[in-house]
Amino acid sequence: MDNHLKRSIGLGSALSIIVGTIIGSGIFFKQASVLDSAGSTFMALLAWILAGIITLTAGLTIAEIGAQMPYTGGLYVYIEKIYGRVLGFMAGWMQAIVYGPAMIAAVTGFLSIMVTNLFGIGTEWRIPIGLITIIAIGGLNFLENKVGAAFAIITTIAKMIPIFAIIFCGICWGEQNAVAQTVTELNRSTGGLGVAVLAALFAYDGWIFIANLGGEIKNPQKLLPKAIIIGITTVLVIYALITIGIFSFIPADKIHALGQNSTTYLADAILGPIGGKVLSVGIIISMLGTLNGEMLTIYAMAKRGDLPFSRFLSYVTPKGKAPVMATMLLIALTGIMMTFFDPDYLSNLCVFTIYSFYVLAFFGLFILRYKNKDQRPFSVPFYPLIPLVAIAGGLFVLVSQFFNDPAGVLLFTGITAVGWPIFFLVKKMSKAQNTIIED
Repeated sequence: MDNHLKRSIGLGSALSIIVGTIIGSGIFFKQASVLDSAGSTFMALLAWILAGIITLTAGLTIAEIGAQMPYTGGLYVYIEKIYGRVLGFMAGWMQAIVYGPAMIAAVTGFLSIMVTNLFGIGTEWRIPIGLITIIAIGGLNFLENKVGAAFAIITTIAKMIPIFAIIFCGICWGEQNAVAQTVTELNRSTGGLGVAVLAALFAYDGWIFIANLGGEIKNPQKLLPKAIIIGITTVLVIYALITIGIFSFIPADKIHALGQNSTTYLADAILGPIGGKVLSVGIIISMLGTLNGEMLTIYAMAKRGDLPFSRFLSYVTPKGKAPVMATMLLIALTGIMMTFFDPDYLSNLCVFTIYSFYVLAFFGLFILRYKNKDQRPFSVPFYPLIPLVAIAGGLFVLVSQFFNDPAGVLLFTGITAVGWPIFFLVKKMSKAQNTIIED
């Protein structure tokens, strides 16, 4: 059976996937969290910009690594090639079992909040709506990857409508000072600038998923770095403008009081009840595009035999080459997390978990440079400054979250650590299976 994916994604589709995957729920639903932690609109805006700079340096660093390893799997493959099978497996386990499902659950949780507010239905419908959404997006990934890429382009275009509406209306008609407000009713235990940057990083995250599609991109050595650099830079500018627009239109104390419902309030305040609903639909479409870009996290491990029942999980449909079984498992894990955890809580722990391995990859660039002195398909500019900034930013995030939520950090670290014995179990099962075949 041919279990290989098709290289059918060009630069336009890749940019749509990366911008579409990044711009989703975070920029709309994390404004209150960032503001609460930062304490003022100026510090909150600074947190959004710092998060963008950290993400851009991270993207540039990963782009050099990815150009040398254009395979499906992304971070999982990079860690393995640099540090060996055990750490590579741990990175893949983290992405497949912890980060991927938790990220999708967080975005789906925010989406269900938006849907219940849009239709005026009770909060008890949030989980059922989220489960239906996950199943629907998963079903889209059962189709040929060209269909998913086309959906990414459509949702990326559609999401620009609410984005530009917020930027234009906020900056032109907003009466607040966007950079000189403070939150008066603030609990100072909310974390400070470090936790504010962490919250903002959730809105930027998702860019690494384009590296997971290295096996599906045409000429990935050239297109992958371009997609990462152009995509992240575009998002950074958009996020800064959206934040200024929101802070100009809604007082800081109001954002603090509304919390996760500030997006719905903003939509109604800008365009009125009917226009607000239209704007809300655009934001929901934005989140659907994000979910579509995050579904391929288990297939890469299963294809290489690195999970229990890998042969079953690596199955792809004969015509569309869609990883059906891996997607079904991802849907199940996501549903469990969404049922038992708050989306805001999940989002912060997602960032902590993924950055634990990002930092390893950033250090890995220095190892690759030492081992490979030949000409590279892409070289990070201003080396070694850019990767050093990425490392410093990553460590800053990890330390901040540890002091802010040690219990949550230990929980997600423990789930990730379970991958260690699973690695040796899979290795033992593989040896036993090979022995049976030889007999």
